[in-house]
Amino acid sequence: MPAYPFSAIVGQEELKRALLIVSVDPRIGGVIVLGDRGTGKSTAVRALAQLLPPIEVVEGCPFNCAPDGTSCPVACARREGEVRRAKVPVPFVDLPLGATEDRVVGSLDLERALATGEKRFEPGLLARAHRGFLYVDEVNLLEDHLVDLLLDVAVSGESIVEREGLSLRHPARFQLIGSGNPEEGDLRPQLLDRFALSVEVETPADIAERVEIVRRRDAFDRDPEGFAAAWRAEDRCLAERIAGAQARLDCVRVPEQVLSACAQLCRALGTDGLRGELTLMRAARALAALDAREEAGMADLEAVAPMALRHRLRKDPLDETGSTARIARALAGLRAA
Repeated sequence: MPAYPFSAIVGQEELKRALLIVSVDPRIGGVIVLGDRGTGKSTAVRALAQLLPPIEVVEGCPFNCAPDGTSCPVACARREGEVRRAKVPVPFVDLPLGATEDRVVGSLDLERALATGEKRFEPGLLARAHRGFLYVDEVNLLEDHLVDLLLDVAVSGESIVEREGLSLRHPARFQLIGSGNPEEGDLRPQLLDRFALSVEVETPADIAERVEIVRRRDAFDRDPEGFAAAWRAEDRCLAERIAGAQARLDCVRVPEQVLSACAQLCRALGTDGLRGELTLMRAARALAALDAREEAGMADLEAVAPMALRHRLRKDPLDETGSTARIARALAGLRAA
């Protein structure tokens, strides 16, 4: 059954923009999507995967190693003339809430060990997600030991496995995408900080928009193949836009004025560290690349500021307004200066 087409998603413009931004520049980091149940969070995330251009890997490598890589734990990345290349879809891996640690990090292949006596590593979800996306629905309900594991891997970009006499280190660099309902529990601050962008989604209030969402979903449920075919041209155009943005990304300039505005905005909001400035700069550059522009401007900065900073603000007991409103005030002050 095909995934719901990304282009057919009604509304949720900030969510779609955030997903496109991290698709253009994986260095930005992941996305956390928080909001009401039944607002299309999972649908949008799963639809994203089919838009991305395929990646080149060593044929048969369980770790999605690039042909020119040197760190493959099974030594599959050899000299240019000896490696067999293949193109595969960008990995998109679901991490279930009830997953065991062995399933996440990998374990000994017991069937092979019993049959041949050979100790062989069976890769886990982290290995499968390398160079792709790891998606956690209801991420705020994830078990603490799995949160700790994700934090370790997010910092190092590697997964270290010590299992049943096996000792192995393999690359595990992926975009972490999480979704959840804040009413069901808070996300640990350490994990929240690892998401570059934060998106808030709400149930649509406009009647016409709600009707169109129901109409399209019903059409998809009745004829998934036909519905996907009807939106294939729009999705193909969007895929080409992403590929073009990826190709031109390094040529997009971020002028001094925008860099200075990033720093002033983060200082005015009192964000900790410099992750806020880095995320603002990279997200603004990716947005400019998506629009086929050679330079990021203040409009790009203002467009990405709420999603880049709302989860980085300290709670102010004297200010009852939400994070988005505080960012809007800070942007207004920046424009007036």
